[in-house]
Amino acid sequence: MHTSAPHDPSALATPGSGSGITIAIDGPAGSGKSTVSRLVADALDGGMLDTGAMYRAVTWLCLEQDLDLTDREAVAAVAESLDLELGTDPAGATVVVGGIDITAQIRSERISQQVSAVATNTLVRAILQRRQRELLFATADQRGFCVAEGRDITTVVAPDAHVRVLLTASDEERMRRRADELDLEDSEDTRARMADQVLRRDRDDSTVSDFLTAAEGVDPVDTTGLEVEDVVERVLMLVAAAESEQEDALHGAPEPAPAPPVPNRADTRTNADGPSDEDIESALRAGLSDYSLDEEDMALLVGEDGETPLPTTQRNLPVVAVVGRPNVGKSTLVNRILGRREAVVEDRPGVTRDRVFYEAEWSGKDFWLVDTGGWEDRVQGIAYRVAEQAEVAITLADVVLFIVDANVGITTTDEQLLRVLRKAKNPVVLVANKVDDPRGELEAAALWNLGLGEPYPVSALHGRGSGDLLDAVLAELPEEGRGAPVDRGPRRVALVGRPNVGKSSLLNRLAKEQRVVVDEVGGTTRDPVDEKISLGGKDWTFVDTAGIRRRVLQSQGADYYASLRTRAALDRAEVAVVLLEASEPVSTQDLKIIDMVLESGRALVLAFNKWDLLDEERHKQLEREIERDLAHVAWAPRVNISAQTGRHADRLVPALEASLASWDMRIPTGRLNAFLGTLVASHPHPLRGGKQSRILFATQARTRPPRFVIFASGFLEHGYRRFIERRLREDFDFTGSPIVIGVRIREKRRL
Repeated sequence: MHTSAPHDPSALATPGSGSGITIAIDGPAGSGKSTVSRLVADALDGGMLDTGAMYRAVTWLCLEQDLDLTDREAVAAVAESLDLELGTDPAGATVVVGGIDITAQIRSERISQQVSAVATNTLVRAILQRRQRELLFATADQRGFCVAEGRDITTVVAPDAHVRVLLTASDEERMRRRADELDLEDSEDTRARMADQVLRRDRDDSTVSDFLTAAEGVDPVDTTGLEVEDVVERVLMLVAAAESEQEDALHGAPEPAPAPPVPNRADTRTNADGPSDEDIESALRAGLSDYSLDEEDMALLVGEDGETPLPTTQRNLPVVAVVGRPNVGKSTLVNRILGRREAVVEDRPGVTRDRVFYEAEWSGKDFWLVDTGGWEDRVQGIAYRVAEQAEVAITLADVVLFIVDANVGITTTDEQLLRVLRKAKNPVVLVANKVDDPRGELEAAALWNLGLGEPYPVSALHGRGSGDLLDAVLAELPEEGRGAPVDRGPRRVALVGRPNVGKSSLLNRLAKEQRVVVDEVGGTTRDPVDEKISLGGKDWTFVDTAGIRRRVLQSQGADYYASLRTRAALDRAEVAVVLLEASEPVSTQDLKIIDMVLESGRALVLAFNKWDLLDEERHKQLEREIERDLAHVAWAPRVNISAQTGRHADRLVPALEASLASWDMRIPTGRLNAFLGTLVASHPHPLRGGKQSRILFATQARTRPPRFVIFASGFLEHGYRRFIERRLREDFDFTGSPIVIGVRIREKRRL
C-alpha cells in the first residue's frame, strides 16, 4: 500500500516533530466531520486527510474481489498490500486504487452499509492507523496545516495533534444529514435505511473505538442546530490558539510592544500631533493599483459608498410581486431574497393564501417584496380568493416576478396567467425555478418562447442564480414606487428568553398596568404581543414573545408555532432584551437564545431578572458563570432587575439607547482606514508560510448591525480578525451591537 504524501512516510522517524499544525476531528457518523474538515483545511490552505476513505477503499476492493468481509486475516492482507493513492487536497481529494479512481464509488450506499465490517477489524485498523499518522504529519510539515477526520483520530492515530475536536449531533440530525448527502426523499424507508447506516454503524464501530464522548484534552462541539460556518469558526479559533502557542514555544513569548494611542471616533489627528487620518489612509492605499480589483471594489475606493448618509425624507418604495401557479417555489424564492425563513414553506401546494408584504433590500436598494398564493384559472371558493389576491398584487406592483417550474415547463395554467400579466402591462421578469445544474439551464432556455425576454434560471432552494435575478429586478425598478414608505415608528424591542423567566411580568411593570396575561405556569404567552410604552421620555414598541423551549424542532402544535412566531418577532425587532433568571445557573438554552439573537444581527441587552432573590453566595457564583459562559457577549450591556418589584427597571432605557446607537453607528471610511493603518503598524498580521497578509483597504458596508469589509492580500487568521473586532469595540465604543467583519482577498495583477 502507498499513499500520496509530500515525501516518503517511511522516512519519518518521529511524526509530529515538524513545524506544521495538525488538526484531528472525530465524531459519530453524520456529525459533520467531513464537511467541517474540508472547510477548515480550505480556510487554512492546508491539506485534508479523510481517514475513513482508507477503510472504504479496502471495503471496495474486497467487494470487487468477492472477498468475505468476515475473514479478518484475508481483509487485513488486502489492506497491507493495497495500492492506494489518497489525495489531501480539500478542494477535491481523490481516492485511486490500482490506477482506478473510486472517489465517487466509495461514497455509495453499498459501501456505507458494509464498511463497518472492515472498520471494526482490529488487524486492519492497526495497519491503516500507522499509515494515517504518517500521512497526517508529513502533509502538515509540507503545507503548514493538515486536518484529519475519522475514527480514533483524536485518541489513537494522533493523540499529540495540536488541535483535537469531537463533533457530536443528535441522532435525528445525523440521520437527516446522511439522507441529504445521498439525495434521498424523507420516508419511512429512508429513515429505516439511515438508522441502519448511521446508528447501527455507530454501535458497531463503538465496539473497537470510543468516539461518542470526548477524551481528556479533546474539545467537544455539539453541531445540532448550528450552521456549518459556526462550527468551522470554532475550530479555526482553536487552531489560531494552537499556532500562537507553538510560536511562543519556538521563539519565546516576547513582551508585546505598547500600542500607540488611537483616538476615539470624535477625535481627528492633525499634523502637529502626528500623521493625519488622510496621511495614514493614503499610505494604506499605496500600491492598490497593483492588485486585481473589480468594479465593486473601485466603487468603494472612489465613491466611498459606505459613507452614504441615511435619507432624511421618506419616499414611496417600489413593489415587486412574486406570482405563479401553485407549488412552483414562490415562498422559497421570497425567503432566499430576504435571506431568512420568513414565508412559510411546505412541500405541498396552497400553503400561502394572502398577499404578504416584506421589506427587502439588494445592493443598497430597498423595496417591498410581495408573496402571493398560487394562481389558478376557473376555480371557486378559497382558491378563487387566493387567485384574486394574486391578481391584485400584479396590478399594484412596479415589477412582477413570474415563476415557472423549469423541470415541468410551461403548463396551461402558466399560459393563462401570462395573459393576465400582459393585460397589466407591468415589467415582468421571467424566473425559471428549480434549476440545480447546467442541464436544467438548457431546459430553461426553452422559456424564451414566451416572449418575455431572457428567462433567469435559479434554484430558490439552493440560491443558484439568485444574484443575477436580483440585478435584473433592480434594472427594472423605478426610483419612486407605488408602495408606501416604511413606517419605522418607535424603536422595536423584543423580550426573549426561556419560558417563565419573567418577560410578561417585565412588560406589565414597564407599562404600569396588566397588559398581558401572567401565570406561574411557563408558556402562558403564545403569540407575540406588541405594546407601545413611554419610557425615558421616548415611545418604544415592546414585543412580549413566547418562551423559546429547549427542543423547538421536536415541539408540536401551538408550542411549535409559538416558537416560530417568536423568531419572526425577533427578525422584526431592532434590539433584543434577553432575560435570564439570576437565581438559577446560566443554562445551555440561555446560550442558544443568545446565539439566536446574534444570528439575527439584532442589538443585545442582557437583563438578569429576579435579582432581589440573590444571596451573596449565588451572586459570586453568577459572576463566575458570566465570566465563563457569556464571555463572547461581554460587550452587551447588563441590567440587574426585578420584574416583580420594578427594581432598576429604569436602567433598561440607557442600556437600550447605548445598544441601538452602536447598532446604527457608521465610521467614515477615512477614519476607519486610519484606525487600521495605526493598528497594523503596531500589531502586524503574523507570518504564515513565510508570507505576511497585508490589509489593503477597508470600508463599512452597512449598519444595523455594523458590517465591515476588509480587502487583504491574503487570508487573515480568525484570531487576528477577533483582535481587530476587539480593538474596534474599544476605540469606537461599540456597546451592545454585534460586529460583522468580512475579508476579501485580492491578488496582485499578473504582468
